[in-house]
Amino acid sequence: MQENLKDIAEKVNLKVISEKLNEYVRILKLAKRPKRDEFFKISKIAGAAMALVGFIGFSIYVLMTVLPQGF
Repeated sequence: MQENLKDIAEKVNLKVISEKLNEYVRILKLAKRPKRDEFFKISKIAGAAMALVGFIGFSIYVLMTVLPQGF
């Protein structure tokens, strides 16, 4: 009885895994490589976002270290 339950559980897990893999393969087939200008545009936006986050972090750091010493 327990062996039958294990077999059923393994089949269900394999079925779920195969369905997920099929979904991933379908998405990868729909995906396309970006053109050169799209890639550079995305890279510039990502670089600007990283620079902005770095500037905000540096500003907070400076405020937290310089401001307490001034008082």
